[in-house]
Amino acid sequence: MSEDFYEVLGVSRDASEEEIQQAYREKAREYHPDVSDEADAEEKFKQVKKAKEVLTDDEQRQMYDQLGHDRYVEADKHGATDNGGRGAGGMGGMGGMGGGGQGPFGDMSDIFETFFGGGGGRGGNRPRQGQDLRTTLEIDLEDAYHGVEKELNVTRPDTCPDCNGQGHPPDTDSRQCPECDGRGQTTTTQQTPMGRVQQRQTCRRCEGEGTVYEETCSTCRGDGVVREDASLSVEVPAGIENGQTLRMEREGAPGERGGPKGDLLIEVAVRDHPDFEREGADLHHQEPISFPQAVFGDTIEVSTVDGAVELDVPAGTQSGETFRLSGKGMPRLRRRGDGDLYVQVQIVTPDDLNAEQREALEAFAEAGGEEVDVGQGFFEKIKDSF
Repeated sequence: MSEDFYEVLGVSRDASEEEIQQAYREKAREYHPDVSDEADAEEKFKQVKKAKEVLTDDEQRQMYDQLGHDRYVEADKHGATDNGGRGAGGMGGMGGMGGGGQGPFGDMSDIFETFFGGGGGRGGNRPRQGQDLRTTLEIDLEDAYHGVEKELNVTRPDTCPDCNGQGHPPDTDSRQCPECDGRGQTTTTQQTPMGRVQQRQTCRRCEGEGTVYEETCSTCRGDGVVREDASLSVEVPAGIENGQTLRMEREGAPGERGGPKGDLLIEVAVRDHPDFEREGADLHHQEPISFPQAVFGDTIEVSTVDGAVELDVPAGTQSGETFRLSGKGMPRLRRRGDGDLYVQVQIVTPDDLNAEQREALEAFAEAGGEEVDVGQGFFEKIKDSF
């Protein structure tokens, strides 16, 4: 991964703060150590977090653009520190709100940012919509044909019910944050090759609120977020295909600072069927027929997803020949009409003949001028002649 902050996030140098925040959320989900299998996921997660911190702070971004990456990093290493020795762009833990620390889901400061997009802590003025969540729902082909209502069990983050997402009991005592003197921002001074530069950033202790609280919520340990098990009813429309996604609005992660919930995206996985292969709205099916049926023709019953139908097999049908049954395939999602069912017939050779059958087939072979050993592969040879 490149170290240039813009390249780390995959944005242009004139990207807006909203574009940077969106890119950060995507990268944070990709590289979060709790979900990524990459060996260097933790280091990459730190890189994208650092990039977001610098590029969403107007003064830091301006200095970064002026100095360039290498000179900025060098200045950052030798500059002043704040908050007990952390560098100006350091990776301090989740402070304020009464403590934070390791909650029931690991480092909740990182998980909170993964779900809600970071952006300066809970103390900002703008509500933010919660992150969309993803899950998978498996259904049978028959469900996809008729449409179905399914119960889906999900485990997802939700606003803590005891503190309403605030991270502290409603009646706890509060005081002005001693780190930022209630301003919600801290100022650091750095010695750079261009002289002394002052930078402002969101206070890590109070997370921009300007207020700290004497107690943390015992339910969510100060994070404002808990895990919940939810049972949801999902309407699966007729004709849905494998890999398509359903959206349930406002069933995702909770919003930040009073913002609405995100959505739940449900990827539908249609199980393979033993009798049918699907190609869009069309279905393919293999139907066995006997040798006499192929020779003389017959009307046979063919299975469809919606029950059996009749198919006329003409005399002289060859093994592997395909017939189309119009409108007997799958419904077309959000379109009128159904696909077709393609039936490929396969002539089945019996492996056990009685005396009468053997005599009749010997006569058939002689009438055709063929000399065959009925006991050794007769049906294979007679089938090849067709």
